[in-house]
Amino acid sequence: MPSQQVLQQKTSEVEEIVDVLKDCKSIGIASLQKVRASQLQELKKSMKGQVTFRVLKNTLVKLALDEIKKAELVQLEEYLEGPNVFMFTELNPFKLALLLEKGKVKTFAKSGDLAATDIVIPVSNTGQPPGPVISQLNAVGLPTRIENGSVWVSKDTLVVRRGEPINERLASVLSKLGIKSVELGISIRAVYDNGLIITGNQLIVDVAATRKSVETHNQEAFALALEVSYACKDTIEPLLQRAHQKAIALSVSAAIPTKETIGDIIRKANAEMTSLNSAVEKTAPKA
Repeated sequence: MPSQQVLQQKTSEVEEIVDVLKDCKSIGIASLQKVRASQLQELKKSMKGQVTFRVLKNTLVKLALDEIKKAELVQLEEYLEGPNVFMFTELNPFKLALLLEKGKVKTFAKSGDLAATDIVIPVSNTGQPPGPVISQLNAVGLPTRIENGSVWVSKDTLVVRRGEPINERLASVLSKLGIKSVELGISIRAVYDNGLIITGNQLIVDVAATRKSVETHNQEAFALALEVSYACKDTIEPLLQRAHQKAIALSVSAAIPTKETIGDIIRKANAEMTSLNSAVEKTAPKA
């Protein structure tokens, strides 16, 4: 009887997952490895109303995907490894990824953790007196010197690259130096969005660089539109101003008087007369 109850419960859970998968615009899968329960709770609070977080068993999700029999959704199965949290949302996948990225926190590394960024130890005073710390620093490739009774790192040194594992010895040194080299938070594995599977790597966007690129291309497009006299909402005003200036210049050059150009034409004629008079005076024979 208990087994029958368990079976019914699982069947009910699969049916519930099927309903959610069918109705949701975007479905994200994120790894729960190295994610603290407190972080997940904080994300649930901060994104309430935007994203629904659910920790589901991979086996039940696979059963639900098989039941739906939708080719695009079935592709999610390859990301169903290890502990996962599933996110159901109407948000743009890139916005979702940015929100999760902001929710990450840096902490001290433990053996086996992966570096969040390239870790460069700068020239600095470690604040440690001479002793065993010198051999510990040297063991991870850090050159040292002793100055004013303290051990210094004598050269900027790259000790680990982004994504590489941090061994126990390096983790200890980084902790001593107060360097937080690991990020804790939710990392998206993939998002299903309106029939399209987008992987976590594809969702990584350098917002500052992208904004700068868009601004640069916008400026170049605007300059080109002006150069070829392409009229649109953004260029019509400067194009009219440029045309007006050219019309004024042509009117003055051709001595065609109008209400706007008569003053400039008279001033031009006066300047030419003065110049001509001066030239005549210089060339005229003296009495």
